[in-house]
Amino acid sequence: MTEAKNSICLWYDGDAEAAANFYAATFPDSVVRAVHRAPADFPSGKAGDVRTVDFTVAGIPCIGLNGGSTFRHSEAFSFQIATDDQEETDRYWNAIVGNGGQESVCGWCKDRWGISWQITPRTLTDAMAAGGAEAKRAFQAMMEMKKIDVAAIEAARRG
Repeated sequence: MTEAKNSICLWYDGDAEAAANFYAATFPDSVVRAVHRAPADFPSGKAGDVRTVDFTVAGIPCIGLNGGSTFRHSEAFSFQIATDDQEETDRYWNAIVGNGGQESVCGWCKDRWGISWQITPRTLTDAMAAGGAEAKRAFQAMMEMKKIDVAAIEAARRG
């Protein structure tokens, strides 16, 4: 396998390996590729501690860096996961929120490590792409939701 030229580096406070394992178990096309241990002490750890984790989440190459508590995640970065139906939407949402995460609004939630996720049914994306009154109705319905309700979005699309 050829190494990706570009990867997303996600900062963790000592639990990059746990996060990578969770993502690999939750999302298709996800895998933990390698765990690298520090060869010497570093500001937030000791020699032998997990320093970085190479993983793929939903097809996107990532590096989890155990960098300590200096930096925190924000909603300025998120993974958007497209779903095909309510069952898939529920599965991902419940996995993230049920594993110490938290709900937000409009299909957004945070995992227990502070990474933001948009669990977005394709019917919502399709409605936004359609534009006009259909998009407006779907958008207004979405604005009232936490987890996206596929049936409610489809009803709003139809008017």
